[in-house]
Amino acid sequence: MDFAYKFASLVQPQPLPHPQFSSFSAFVPTLNAAKQNSNKTNNFEAEDRENLARVLREASTAEKTVIVTMMNQAYAELNSTFDVFLEGFQVGEGTEKLLRHVVVVCLDEKAYSQCVEVFPLQCFLLRTTGIDFSGERLFMVGDNLEMMWRRTEFFGSLLKLGYNFLFTDMDTVWLRDPFPRLIPDVDFQIACDRFNGNSSDTRNYANGGFKFVVANHRTIEFYNYLYESRLRYPGNNEQEVMNKIKGNQYLNKIGLKIRFLDTTHVGNFCQSNWDITKVCVMHANCCIGKDNKMKDLRQVLDDWAAYFTNGDRAREFRQPMNCWRSLRRRYSKK
Repeated sequence: MDFAYKFASLVQPQPLPHPQFSSFSAFVPTLNAAKQNSNKTNNFEAEDRENLARVLREASTAEKTVIVTMMNQAYAELNSTFDVFLEGFQVGEGTEKLLRHVVVVCLDEKAYSQCVEVFPLQCFLLRTTGIDFSGERLFMVGDNLEMMWRRTEFFGSLLKLGYNFLFTDMDTVWLRDPFPRLIPDVDFQIACDRFNGNSSDTRNYANGGFKFVVANHRTIEFYNYLYESRLRYPGNNEQEVMNKIKGNQYLNKIGLKIRFLDTTHVGNFCQSNWDITKVCVMHANCCIGKDNKMKDLRQVLDDWAAYFTNGDRAREFRQPMNCWRSLRRRYSKK
């Protein structure tokens, strides 16, 4: 299938409204008091807006779709997450051509410096005053919450600019083009840790590390709602809040169409087995520690090379034992 056609079949362009305040007050408690106590992230400076517009123009498809990932200094280190992420595109089946549509959002200056060596025109420095995002972040710990909500705010900005986006965490490898596996005519589709067979069932546990969002008035309103909902659920990150609100009446009111992606194609380390003949993307979740993620993602690439490059059709993905052991150690201490 032609690459441009795949995008066009997923995205039905619509005129976008001007940015507006969220209109879900009838469904949630007032947020005024909480807003007064929140540390709202700085808006983009004029120079940053210009840089973002330039990067998006450079990377987008004709249908204004971009692939977005995020990187800090820890992920940018030599032979670390960024290198494994790129290697997946380079050795995957039909994935290398997708690199020209990748926007790397950098969370600190050192990550940005490393990024522009690889993608001179596709890196954007997302500034956040007063917070250091350069080190390794553990899920749900400390500044990681601030980083994830900054990310959510950024996604909302992309939608208001009229860009559809496929977000992928950087601790993933892309082995096949996932776009043919996305569901047409859906506003918001997201990966899940385990898939129950029904893409419409909100009981699937959403995983924010891989999602495709179409820019329209419904998704703009949804991201307003999601970002403001952090104030109702303090101490929770975007993924946790998403799972709390995904079945809310308000989302039905605005007509948001949500679907959950089959783990057959968007796989992850929470699963116990995988079909190497069908996996498009593998995500190193259910894992603690960057080094454990890298060891097991490299193992995925080794298994893929044996299967795809060297023709070992009996090869399967081995279990991510470094990641699984990291979880056992964490929970055995509790």
